[in-house]
Amino acid sequence: MRRCACKEPSRRSHIVASLSALSLTVALCGCSQPLLVFRGEVAEAPRVVEEPVVTGSIEKRPMSFGDDLAEEDWRRARAALGVALDPQGNGRPVKWDNPETGLHGTVNPTGLPYVAEDLICRNFLASVVAPGRSRFVRGTGCKPSGGQWTLKRVRTATKTERS
Repeated sequence: MRRCACKEPSRRSHIVASLSALSLTVALCGCSQPLLVFRGEVAEAPRVVEEPVVTGSIEKRPMSFGDDLAEEDWRRARAALGVALDPQGNGRPVKWDNPETGLHGTVNPTGLPYVAEDLICRNFLASVVAPGRSRFVRGTGCKPSGGQWTLKRVRTATKTERS
């Protein structure tokens, strides 16, 4: 016995129609339900803590770097010091230059960072090359964790200390 599919509605089409009606009913009922909104105390806006404009900088220029460094020269040398002294750095020399004045130099960390008196410290040898003369500066930079670098024991390096 063969059945003719065109005269009887199939079971599949009956299920699809039932599901469509159920979906429509659920959608319409959901719209008639009240929307519950819970309101607590108004939260204060989060406090924004101002970060310092300059971090990890070395403010005071030691006399051993020379009195011929202009403010921009010292800014560039100071930035090189900050990068070279960084305990997360690679330990390679960091160069700086100022084409306007012709001064340039290098800051070379000499050894690994170490902790002394709760400070992170690193020794360095810096050069300052000016037209007609050069000088080398040896010293130590230290900072508290998350603080600013300060230079300690900075002095002009002797010829034997440069190598």
